[in-house]
This record gives sequence, structure tokens and C-alpha cells, in this order.
Amino acid sequence: MNKFTAYIRDSYKELLHKVTWPNWEQLQQSTMIVLGTTLIITLIVMLMDFVSNNGMKLIYSLFN
Repeated sequence: MNKFTAYIRDSYKELLHKVTWPNWEQLQQSTMIVLGTTLIITLIVMLMDFVSNNGMKLIYSLFN
């Protein structure tokens, strides 16, 4: 139990004094980058799904 208490205490000290937290502007900028990237990747996956779905329909229609 003593090691666990020391771990919690050291973790708290590290979070309080050694970690560099972003300011509000940096946090907003990072959030917008993540959201924009997520939207772009989502659109790419949707396009790939659309193309593969229509390609499979075409292939199936050739053998039907």
C-alpha cells in the first residue's frame, strides 16, 4: 500500500509541476485540426465505401 500511495503522490506532483498544459488558444487550434482531419478521413472512407459498393454491384450484375 505504501508504494501505491507514493505513486499517487508522485503522479500528482508531476501533473502539477512538470507537465506543460496548453493554453486556451492552443487547445482550440488543436481541436480544430483534429475535427478537420476527422472530417476529411470520414469523407475518404465514405468515398471508398461508395466506390467499392458500386463496383461490387457492377461485378454481380455481370454474372447475373
